Amino acid sequence: MNSKKYCILAFALLNCLLALCEDSAERTKRDFQRLGLRQYEATDVRILPTGEIKFRDLFQEVEQAEKYILLDYFKFQQDSICGELLKILKRKVQQGVEVRIIFDSFGNKSSDLPLSDTLQTQIRQSGIQIAAFDPMRFPWINHLMHRNHHKIAIIDGKTVYTGGMNVADYYLHGKPKVGRWRDMHIRMSGPIVEPYEELFWKMWEASPPAPLRGEGSSLQRSHPPLEGTGEVLPSPRRGAGGEAFFASRWPKESPRIMRQTYCTCIDNADRLVQIVNPYAMLFGEVRAALRRALERGVRVQFMVSTKSDGKANDDVIGLEMRKLMKRGAEVYYYNDGFHHSKVMMIDSLFCTVGTTNLDARSLCFDYEVNAFIFDPATTHQLQRIFADDVRHSTLLTPEVFKQRFPVRRRIRSRIFAIAKRFM
Repeated sequence: MNSKKYCILAFALLNCLLALCEDSAERTKRDFQRLGLRQYEATDVRILPTGEIKFRDLFQEVEQAEKYILLDYFKFQQDSICGELLKILKRKVQQGVEVRIIFDSFGNKSSDLPLSDTLQTQIRQSGIQIAAFDPMRFPWINHLMHRNHHKIAIIDGKTVYTGGMNVADYYLHGKPKVGRWRDMHIRMSGPIVEPYEELFWKMWEASPPAPLRGEGSSLQRSHPPLEGTGEVLPSPRRGAGGEAFFASRWPKESPRIMRQTYCTCIDNADRLVQIVNPYAMLFGEVRAALRRALERGVRVQFMVSTKSDGKANDDVIGLEMRKLMKRGAEVYYYNDGFHHSKVMMIDSLFCTVGTTNLDARSLCFDYEVNAFIFDPATTHQLQRIFADDVRHSTLLTPEVFKQRFPVRRRIRSRIFAIAKRFM
């Protein structure tokens, strides 16, 4: 009996030692698999840190498309950059390339320069297939909850672009209210493209009157349907991108996945959590995970913007950042325009780039998608960009907070914070 107890104790100690030997990346991979996420090889990951770089790279790839181009964006703004993209797409259609576009109906109507009905008709007449996700109809309030917040471009099933940028020229020229519009995108190739393409087809089939996949089209799926979870897909070669996980928030199928993935990353951090997010109104679970990290002695660095596109957002974010600051986090207010990026880096080992904001809308309502990339080289590149942005930022201190947020704004922020839980 005693020997049996010793064996059990030894086994438990061995498990503890193994756990201590695992770094945060390995623990997070294991936890992601428990959440049912699939692990892929990302043979190439490229950071596209500005609008100029993103659109130049995207346009070059679109020009080289041979089979099909799939675009799924929250917003296509009817301006110069969208016009240039449409010119290329129409030319590709004439070359026999199939082009499909999804845009969010609410995102379009809320745009400064929405796609007009006339332009949409012209797009269809050119041979491009275009569909509005969840068209706004009476009673309009029924369509406000679950919006398509994606920003995805897929070329020939080989390359995917995703991140925080819509199709609009303010990513190049900024906006009068906030100045420069700072954002982040990534380009990936390899097996990681597969789930993004599957996601596009799900959105397409949920966007009437768009025809179902293959109807009136020669376009065939480049990969087999996704089945099962937790499977590591083989790749012919290991590229610079390392492994990657794909997380997609589908309101009725995976409503908590973004909260779960963000909290898992933060809870597994050993040394450092770095976050850039434009709407950091910190839904409760994420706020709690950040507090736990600070209590463990993890260094937390958070970047938000001095200028924003909503006064109510500024007030609520300020309240949340003050709470983090008081618990020991380093909070940086970016001064060189509006930082719209949605990135997180953990322990210099892995990172995430995607569409998800850290507010109730993204975490509880909208369709969102993020790539979690387990590659130190990619993570270090994001960290270098973060460090450069810190040089254009102001560290939040009690004195800075009092200056930025007088008493009336603090009172207003508490009122807005209640409303923002449901928006």
